[in-house]
Amino acid sequence: MKLRPVKQIIKAMAVTEGAGVTVHRTIGTPALKNLDPFLMLDFFHSDDPDDYIAGFPDHPHRGFNTFTYMLDGHMQHHDSMGNKGDLGPGGAQWMKAASGVIHSEMPQQSSGMMRGFQLWINLPAEQKMSTPAYQDFSPDAFPVVENKGSRIKILSGEYNGQNGPVDDPYTQVQFLDVTLDKNNTFTHKLDDSLQGFIYVFEGDAALSGTALPQHSFAVLGEGDTLEISAGANGARFIIVVGKPIGEPIVQYGPFVMNTREEIEHAFADFRDGKLVRDKANFSDVRNAPTRA
Repeated sequence: MKLRPVKQIIKAMAVTEGAGVTVHRTIGTPALKNLDPFLMLDFFHSDDPDDYIAGFPDHPHRGFNTFTYMLDGHMQHHDSMGNKGDLGPGGAQWMKAASGVIHSEMPQQSSGMMRGFQLWINLPAEQKMSTPAYQDFSPDAFPVVENKGSRIKILSGEYNGQNGPVDDPYTQVQFLDVTLDKNNTFTHKLDDSLQGFIYVFEGDAALSGTALPQHSFAVLGEGDTLEISAGANGARFIIVVGKPIGEPIVQYGPFVMNTREEIEHAFADFRDGKLVRDKANFSDVRNAPTRA
């Protein structure tokens, strides 16, 4: 057994996205441009509606997957594939943008806490221009394993013989939401070929003895076992790991491809209205019943 140490701690950077919403970014910053296969991680949290009410109006993506996990609040999704869904507390959505999607994510509340994560996950070159896809999941879709002093929600990947509903065959992403009571320790075996991180968003913890106060993002070092201990106030954190793709990453804004020429082609397609191959009637989508 080799415990995975903390390889790097990244300080979140405040970034303005959408129509003026502030998010706190760790992956996708000058300190950590990417963490193959992960391209970006944003954490959003506020109980002031002025911070989030403008939301994220229609915007494009190409070449990767997005995974949004809501902790608190409601966000409504519309996209050019014809999907419409209401993402509520504890729910998640997985969108394979692939060859091109235009979507919006708009808050459905005018008060209260809005809190969650959005993770961008790369696609291999052979999948970047494949057909887009979308899935949303209610909170009860996710298995939960409860032990004395711990609660593990499995969003993606396998844990303790149970599998989360989100399946990424290309990068084998495992995404766990772990809650630990005070002074408890969580131990987890991991394939040493997987790369990833933990993000502590409640309380404080320690990874292999390295202190991680609230809002710490830690890149995992090499090893086959995670050992995370909660502090005196307990801890809640996400663990996310995946299989590196090992291909060139060329990113510009909402497009992630393998070459500069492919990025330029994406911009040309967007400019010429060709980014979305099979475009649904967006007005029809907006008037469709919401999938909760």
